[in-house]
Amino acid sequence: MAKEEHVARLEQGVEAWNAWRDENPDVNPDLSEANLCQADLRGANLNVANLSGTNLCKSDLSQARLLGAHMYNASLVGANLSGASLRDANLYRADLSQSYLCGTNLSATELGRTKFNSTILDEVDFRKADLRGAVFKKAIFGRVLFWEADLSGLNLSHADLRGAIFLRANLSNANLSHARLQKADFGYAQLKAANLCGANLIEADFTEADLRAANLTNASLGRAILRRADLSEADLTSANLTEATLTKAVLIGTTFTKANLTGCLIYGISAWGLKTDGVVQQNLIITGRDEPEITVDNIEVAQFVYLLLHNHKIRDVIDTITSKAVLILGRFTEERKVVLDALREELRRRDYLPILFDFDKPASRDITETISLLARMARFVVADITDARSIPQELSVIVPDLPSVPVQPLLLEGSGEYGMFEHFRRYPWVLPLHRYETQDQLIAEIGERVIEPAERRAIELRPGAN
Repeated sequence: MAKEEHVARLEQGVEAWNAWRDENPDVNPDLSEANLCQADLRGANLNVANLSGTNLCKSDLSQARLLGAHMYNASLVGANLSGASLRDANLYRADLSQSYLCGTNLSATELGRTKFNSTILDEVDFRKADLRGAVFKKAIFGRVLFWEADLSGLNLSHADLRGAIFLRANLSNANLSHARLQKADFGYAQLKAANLCGANLIEADFTEADLRAANLTNASLGRAILRRADLSEADLTSANLTEATLTKAVLIGTTFTKANLTGCLIYGISAWGLKTDGVVQQNLIITGRDEPEITVDNIEVAQFVYLLLHNHKIRDVIDTITSKAVLILGRFTEERKVVLDALREELRRRDYLPILFDFDKPASRDITETISLLARMARFVVADITDARSIPQELSVIVPDLPSVPVQPLLLEGSGEYGMFEHFRRYPWVLPLHRYETQDQLIAEIGERVIEPAERRAIELRPGAN
């Protein structure tokens, strides 16, 4: 309970009260549970005062000093706190509904479970404030500063926070769904698993923000800055990121289903395992701001294209693969593998890059796709069809679809061709079957009977050769 002496002194007016406080700096006033409803406390010195449970409804506390004040469970409904300083104050469970906070300093204040329903907050300083569990239903925000504030789990759904500063704030698991956050600053903020569904984040700044597993479905992120932001596992389904800056952003397992990425700046992104069904991705800018603008239409190939343009080693690797790679197909039984290994060693000795594929593994869609990809990278294919099993299936994928890749079939003398092989003879890029009696004979003849015919055909099949 409040000390009657302290209440009586306050009732003498703010001027007398402040003079008494100056004369007694070591006294901590106890005004707890007092009824100060509609009191005129403009400019009052209430530093470190005990105002726990105090009724301050509709009181005028503008320019009041409340540094370190204890206001636990106080009622400030409709109070005027404009220009007041509540730094280090404890407002836990206080009710500030319909109050007016313009230019109020709430930095480093304990605000857990405080009610701000229908409150006007303009240019309020929440730096390092603890707002866990606070309620801002229908609150109206001007330019509010939440620098380093703990807002984890906070419900700011549908709030108007245009231009608010959340620099280094903790918004993990916070609910900001459908909030108006145009031009808000979330630089270096923690937004892990935050709900930003349907939020208006146009031109918001998320530089180096942690948005892992955040819900950004249907969010408006046009011209937003997400430089170096971590969007791993974030859900941006149907989000609009038109002309957003994603420079050096981390996009691992990020969902962009039906999102709009038109005109995004994606220089230096790290993109792995994206979900991009139905995504609009046109004119993606892959170069830095100080480089000539180059655009692509696929975010997943952007890194590769950039490497091609700026990394001579990558280009050399690709040139080596396409000019020197030879795909060797055959059976990996003990007897047949000896021949394939010898073939590989001889091709390697002749400065080719042999790629040996084991067809004794069970056939599957993945293997079929892999063999097709390897064949597309090869200068030519050497296929030993002796004792063929899976090879017919793989040749049926390679031959009809790759007219620029010569195929040189081999067969051990005395072995019969498999039934379907005759079908491939009509393709000009399938060379005449070369029969060999022994492994040594095959190696001895490889230059004249295998490599040279394949190389001649590769040149003939090259676009523009004729």
